[in-house]
Amino acid sequence: MQPSRFNIRRACRYGEIIFNRNDIYIGRSLDLYGEFSELEAQLLSRLIEPGALVVEAGANIGSHTIALSRLVGARGAVIAFEPQRLVFHLLCANLALNSIANVFAYQKAIGAARGSLFVPQLDPATPSNFGGLSLGKAAAGEPVEVGALDDMRFPRLDLLKADVEGMEEQVLAGAAKTIAEHRPILYLEDDREESSAALRGRVRSLGYRLYRHTPPLFNPDNFARNSENAFPQIASGNLLAIPQESTWTPPEDLPYLYEAD
Repeated sequence: MQPSRFNIRRACRYGEIIFNRNDIYIGRSLDLYGEFSELEAQLLSRLIEPGALVVEAGANIGSHTIALSRLVGARGAVIAFEPQRLVFHLLCANLALNSIANVFAYQKAIGAARGSLFVPQLDPATPSNFGGLSLGKAAAGEPVEVGALDDMRFPRLDLLKADVEGMEEQVLAGAAKTIAEHRPILYLEDDREESSAALRGRVRSLGYRLYRHTPPLFNPDNFARNSENAFPQIASGNLLAIPQESTWTPPEDLPYLYEAD
């Protein structure tokens, strides 16, 4: 690859992945380990059955989307939303590269109501955390459509995964009817102290019991068999929410999963 090219390709755990070499977390992890946050994917594999319908808000370049597509199988589907244009390009490229037909991808943000927002333009040739871009208060950038999940009238919903940098509560607000009707499992990013209490309160009000999932970014059993931890003391902060009426209980062999306060 020429040094001026910011996108590169690697063989990874779930297939070949094209990623931005300047992405300091997702791209670097794929480059070093052939996977990104694999311990999250391992938890999801214990929650999803073939034939499931999954919504992924904030799919990024698809490192988890591809894993989800394998889990739901040919009878299932993944609806993936990613608002950043260049990141969305990579998401679609990775779906095509791996011949994935059960994922439906949209360059769109998900929130509390129909509208639009601005997506700041990050320089793809400069190192950055492209998966950590917060959109809720941006005053300039590329305009992108915002949709509410309730307006999409899904026939079923088994899992709602949202990694939207502080907009998780808005996603839930726009999906209240869908959640009440279909009672999906929720897997939500919850790593912002200023919004965590409100997010947990929203989820509990919907009739869910909560678990905290804090897997480290580095997986010792990674696809590349790379034993060097480039991300010491870095872990995800996620919320797993199970409907109160469900009989599901955490398997004893799942680490980093605790009942939430």
